[in-house]
Amino acid sequence: MPSQSNTKLVSHIDCPGGGQVWVEGTTLYVGHQRPTSGTTIIDIADPRQPKVIAKIDVPEGWHSHKVRVAGDIMIVNYEKFGKSSANDVGGGINIYDVANPAAPKLITEWRTVGGGVHRFDFDGRYAYISPTVEGYVGNIVMILDLANPAKPVEVGRWWIPGQWTAGGEEYPWDNWVPPRCHHPLRRGDRLYVSYWHHGFFILDIADMSTPKLVSHMNTSPVYPHPTHTCLVIPELLKGRQIMVVADEDVAKLWPAAPSFAWTYDITQEQMPLPISTFQVPGLDKDGSPQPAMTGCHQPSERFTGSIVPFAWFAQGLRIVDYADPYAPKEVGHYTPDPAPGADRPSSNDVTTDSRGLIYLVDRVAGIDVIEAAAMS
Repeated sequence: MPSQSNTKLVSHIDCPGGGQVWVEGTTLYVGHQRPTSGTTIIDIADPRQPKVIAKIDVPEGWHSHKVRVAGDIMIVNYEKFGKSSANDVGGGINIYDVANPAAPKLITEWRTVGGGVHRFDFDGRYAYISPTVEGYVGNIVMILDLANPAKPVEVGRWWIPGQWTAGGEEYPWDNWVPPRCHHPLRRGDRLYVSYWHHGFFILDIADMSTPKLVSHMNTSPVYPHPTHTCLVIPELLKGRQIMVVADEDVAKLWPAAPSFAWTYDITQEQMPLPISTFQVPGLDKDGSPQPAMTGCHQPSERFTGSIVPFAWFAQGLRIVDYADPYAPKEVGHYTPDPAPGADRPSSNDVTTDSRGLIYLVDRVAGIDVIEAAAMS
């Protein structure tokens, strides 16, 4: 039986496992973890009776596990999956017209070399992506202008000095994990960029053609988990500008306790300062190593006020209140049953809608639609 506190299951959607979920209006978009399932589009006008209205498949060797929608435009990623990717497909993003969500129309395919694009942000005009690019080691930051969705135009890029080996930069990480932009998130004229085992970067994009470094912070290798998501809370909390940073519980540098979420004070953005952390109560009793995908993964990139839902891998949904950023506290949870064939849950992503409902996707199978007292 599921474990829950201050939450209630509204419905369960039986579908392949997902990497990301997003709601636009009364439509749920799901990017799937494994090919050949690509994207599923679901009518959630009645959240108690969700209806699948469209599916998009992908070829073997590539997955399309990330999806964002703004207005009538849907973007999905294309990224290599496994070792047998067909080279004639190519990684990048696909752009669709979803004015009629039941009949998505491919507008164009934007392609790059190498592994493709991982996670990204999209504000309806610009896409902030994490592509592999010819001449660079690892994923970098790139901004695409989709004013004409049929003809995306690169307007800017940024990378850690040393990644552009084709440009003559000396590569300094022979004895370290290669750099990899996980994904940027935009707020105002800033990008908040997670960079895996290279920490996070705050970039000034007032001039998008030339992003400028504001500051950088890295907790690795002191802590062994990669930096996954940098989520700024728009409103001031106790008079401070706060950013939540989720470390993902995979790719550990050594066997370790489960990953957790950091709280940073970025009021003085040139010097981000960690002021607290959040871990699921009772999960890490003594610091002993635990299996990967036990701890933190991804906060909802859409939230209201100081309440942030998280997908916490094997711990399911955790709802955290940051009203006191020095002492974040859990105000609700929902830990689903394991997906068929799995030995524990694997909650991979979470989002919310305008009604305050929460959508929690498992990377193996299924989506739970959840009501939470803290979201009402």
